[in-house]
Amino acid sequence: MTKHNQDGAANGLVISLVFAVLFLIGAIAFGAWAYGSRQDYKANSDAKVNIAVNAAKEREAVAQGKIYAEKAKDPLRIYNGPEAYGSLGISFPKTWSGYVDDSGTGTAQVDGYFYPGTVPAIANPNSIFALRVQVINTAYSQVVANLNNQQKSTDPKIVPLTINPYALPKVPKTVGVQASGTLVDKNSKLGTMVVLPLRSQTLEIWTEGTQFLPDFNTYILPNFTFSP
Repeated sequence: MTKHNQDGAANGLVISLVFAVLFLIGAIAFGAWAYGSRQDYKANSDAKVNIAVNAAKEREAVAQGKIYAEKAKDPLRIYNGPEAYGSLGISFPKTWSGYVDDSGTGTAQVDGYFYPGTVPAIANPNSIFALRVQVINTAYSQVVANLNNQQKSTDPKIVPLTINPYALPKVPKTVGVQASGTLVDKNSKLGTMVVLPLRSQTLEIWTEGTQFLPDFNTYILPNFTFSP
């Protein structure tokens, strides 16, 4: 009569069951880890997508804002000055305001201040203007000589002037100069100025700082007129 080893069979069954349970636990743990990793990746991915989308929207808003700001400047407004001082025709963006003393009784025969929105205090030497225009009772040759002398300055606090011949596009026969750098005679402000002979006087057109230089080159100089 053959006797079966029941204890061995039972032990094998227990071992198989243990392995099955361990495998199941491992599978559950792996599944939980994979699911958590997927959720974490999805959350991070969504966050990155949102950041990218918001950044793109901000860039688009800035671009559209610039386009709107440029369109808002048209049509240009025009100041027409007295004939005695060259019949100045100053075209400037309609989003700007201007203050012009053309009475001929001040330190300049024509003294103009222009700025977007509201004109800053003209008595404040620290005010920066988008556009300044003056007709001064000084000979053109003297004004240019003063500019040339500024080029020789060794003061490290000022930006040396760059001076080149210049004529307004609408008054091409009257040639003057354009100077860029520290305008010592204009409260030592950084800027770009056009100087032109106007009969026995001198016409000066300038922008202070660099913020409004694009407008100066795009709107002011190309449209400026006067009678030499």
